[in-house]
Amino acid sequence: MLTQEDNELLTRIGPGTPMGQLMREYWIPALMSSELPELDCAPVRIRLLGEDLIAFRDSEGRVGLLGNHCSHRGASLFFGRNEEGGLRCVYHGWKFDVEGRCVDMPNEPAESTFKEKVRHTAYPCRERGGAVWTYMGPRSVPPPLPGLEATMLPDDRRLLWLAMRECNWAQGLEGEVDTSHFGFLHAITDPGHTPIPGSFEDYMVRDPSPRYAVTETPYGAMYGAYRQAEEQSYYWRIAQFLMPFWTMVPTGFLGDQTVVRAWVPLDDEHTMFWHFSAVPSPTADVEKEGRPAEFLVGRGPVLPNTSDWLGRWRLANNKENDYNLDRELQRTTSYTGIRGIHVQDQAITESLGPIYSRAQERLGTSDTMIIRVRLGLLNAAKALRDRGAVPATVDQPELYNTRSGGVVLSRDADWIAATEKLRSARRG
Repeated sequence: MLTQEDNELLTRIGPGTPMGQLMREYWIPALMSSELPELDCAPVRIRLLGEDLIAFRDSEGRVGLLGNHCSHRGASLFFGRNEEGGLRCVYHGWKFDVEGRCVDMPNEPAESTFKEKVRHTAYPCRERGGAVWTYMGPRSVPPPLPGLEATMLPDDRRLLWLAMRECNWAQGLEGEVDTSHFGFLHAITDPGHTPIPGSFEDYMVRDPSPRYAVTETPYGAMYGAYRQAEEQSYYWRIAQFLMPFWTMVPTGFLGDQTVVRAWVPLDDEHTMFWHFSAVPSPTADVEKEGRPAEFLVGRGPVLPNTSDWLGRWRLANNKENDYNLDRELQRTTSYTGIRGIHVQDQAITESLGPIYSRAQERLGTSDTMIIRVRLGLLNAAKALRDRGAVPATVDQPELYNTRSGGVVLSRDADWIAATEKLRSARRG
């Protein structure tokens, strides 16, 4: 249970807030590269960490991310003309390049040097893994991009999708590291359904109350949830939290799965959920998980993107239609009556409200990872605020060299030592 003060510190991410400042130390995925499909294409409205920004791709293919309001009279640059190496405000014609320099000021005398004195808000951008990344922090030379294996896969091996969630970023993140809900929220209750022997679902049905081991790591925290498997063995589900908003879920085989997810705050009450992974192997996933790969990783249908600040990657099954809850399905087949793991998660985290007050909670032993993640984030935000201490992951991208997944170990095995090689990404 958090105090109200710590609840505010954890959830508020606007400019000047401790948590917002912490996130600004890192590169952040802002939008998919495909959302800016060609040179000089239409600009896109982006809200990120409480700021309204305009993304555009210039005549040379570079991506810019500019403050929404023109530095002249405040008109929105969303209406701008994307032409000849810059975004031109349609109010008076001022044009800005991707670095925020005013490169043309046609309503000033030709001999004026005023444009050289104007610098518009602009954040550096890079493209990798199908995403446009931006750095919104204080450094003139940004830190390196994070060494996240799933974000460096070639196009033909990468699965990437987004989904906007209408709640605070911490609610989504905490739901991701809460593993005990899987046996309830995502359970199949059809009496005719028989789990595949040796699959996670089989172990879960046989042992619905996993035990937990949690440890701090140089990049954040790691948990192992273990259940009884075959004689003298445990089935372990090992998952990761990586500063400041990354997670690696424990589906699939440990050592084979390449996945990472991000819970990127758009503002205090909206989150963009990013999923990067290797293209899954349906045979392997069915064998280990007992469910088809698309059931495990898919988001379901999305509504067409619109041009408003929060109009991107919204689920078609959403709170307006109760996530298409089917009560008959709930009585016969599905614990929730909601189709799809991602939609089930979304329904519950959004049902907490835009920002849930953790002062109301009563946490148990199954919430150990949630507690560890919260404390890690709060301590990091306070250390940056009070001492200017920056987390090691900002400047050491190799610390993200890890994986997640499931594995069967003997009961007397040290789960950390026994899985060290399997958890290492990019193995030769």
